[in-house]
Amino acid sequence: MWRRAASVRDDAVVGCTGTLVVGTRGAAGPGEVLVRVRGGSEAFLAWSEEPLAHGATVLVIDTRGSRQVDVIEWTGPTE
Repeated sequence: MWRRAASVRDDAVVGCTGTLVVGTRGAAGPGEVLVRVRGGSEAFLAWSEEPLAHGATVLVIDTRGSRQVDVIEWTGPTE
């Protein structure tokens, strides 16, 4: 019998900045973000309320588990 794995939240990424390598489409679907975390960069599916363009700097505001995060556009310092 197969069991579905529980989604694990990765709270370490909340508050980190990253760069969109695939733009988001708002409610139409996610993009992909490279987030600077744990001394390196990791890729996550990125969800946003409004579409964001490829190359935009974003701030991770929440995690959905399963390597998915909610982001907003960020114009402040990146470190």
